[in-house]
Amino acid sequence: MNSGEIIISVEELTKVYDMGEVKVHALRGVNMNIQDGEFVAIMGHSGSGKSTLMNIIGCLDLPTSGEYFLDGVNVKEMNKDQLARLRNRKIGFVFQTFNLLARTSALENIELPLLYNPNLKAKERKEKAMNALEMVGLADWQHHYPNQLSGGQQQRIAIARSLVNDPVIILADEPTGNLDTRTSFEVMEIFQELNSRGITIALVTHEADISQFAARNVMFRDGRIFKEKLVTKIKNAKAELDALPEEDDNF
Repeated sequence: MNSGEIIISVEELTKVYDMGEVKVHALRGVNMNIQDGEFVAIMGHSGSGKSTLMNIIGCLDLPTSGEYFLDGVNVKEMNKDQLARLRNRKIGFVFQTFNLLARTSALENIELPLLYNPNLKAKERKEKAMNALEMVGLADWQHHYPNQLSGGQQQRIAIARSLVNDPVIILADEPTGNLDTRTSFEVMEIFQELNSRGITIALVTHEADISQFAARNVMFRDGRIFKEKLVTKIKNAKAELDALPEEDDNF
């Protein structure tokens, strides 16, 4: 449920990439707010500007002009070290390719963001990681390595890792892009459950059916927001999953 408090605010945001003789205008005066507790899907074709916006929101890049406020903090004037600290404290990331360390257990992968907090002891790190693991329903898989997990399980581990620092927002970049339909719905069920607990989520996707699991869709074209709408009939991921036909093991 939305509290009404704005935690992400971008004002007249532009991003220009200097490619020598050519300048690429990736963002052209974008204005957008995300409220605490929202579930927003950011959509658009390749080159529309959605990934550039997510990189800026995620403090992975800086705008050419305009303002960006994250949880009330003006991000634009920060140096790299300040950005890194802010990013680790305030933002959880989920990527299409999971980005798990192959020789590290599920629990240890989830603990990784906590290693940058010198105030946490090893026991506290483990407790927080286990809590996150329980939130995605994989507590019994804590000692498994990524190559022992399915794609959907790996993405759940990645989601747990994004939660472990209690971020103000989770940024998910094409989180179902490498998954089949059934597993995609399972992942979206996790996101909907987390959002029902008040966690704010911004999800980048090019899949129209996936965007319908979010409450608001923001569509980009040529570096601008060209359409924005509230989803009047939000798809329920669990219901969609239950409606899928049973898999035929003999197929």
